[in-house]
Amino acid sequence: MTVEPGVRTGVDSDASVIARSRDEPEAFAVLFDRHADAVHRYLARRLGDEPADDLMAETFTTAFQQRHRYDPARATGDGARPWLFGIATNLVGRHRRAEARRFKALARIPAPADHEEPLAERAAARVGALAVRRELAAALAALPARHRDVLLLVAWGGLGYEEVAQALGVPIGTVRSRLHRARSKLREALGGSDPTALREASGHD
Repeated sequence: MTVEPGVRTGVDSDASVIARSRDEPEAFAVLFDRHADAVHRYLARRLGDEPADDLMAETFTTAFQQRHRYDPARATGDGARPWLFGIATNLVGRHRRAEARRFKALARIPAPADHEEPLAERAAARVGALAVRRELAAALAALPARHRDVLLLVAWGGLGYEEVAQALGVPIGTVRSRLHRARSKLREALGGSDPTALREASGHD
């Protein structure tokens, strides 16, 4: 039997958990258990582990406070994920300078000296990986924030186009346009490659 993404079998859907939590606040913990790790990974890649700890907690605190406003009719794909990632991305927006500093710092990480890695092949692979990571970080830092949000929700958050549109409250055409521009800038900066495209599946169209 094929199960569609976001459809849960044998357990309550995200929407039903949120609805129940309006009268039984403790039920909201189920949503945390389901999505906290994914939200934390997304935030950590954007801002680092320590800020991610605080912002993940703030994401779910905000979601809990706004649970009465959650509209299950607007949900697409993986249940409450777009809603939660939208809140997380809004919180990242308060830390734009910190995010830019992080990417710029990653872009300046020096490659290891040859003597630090005794095996030549591993050394070459490591240097190559670091170079790509540095160039990607610099390219991400140079993107306009609205383009970076769309790109990283797809690449690092794992959301589809409709889910990103829901998360950010913009039309899907705007998502496509911003993503296209972001990817064009990355390819230009990285000599034609785009590491963030590896996550995207054809089904996201």
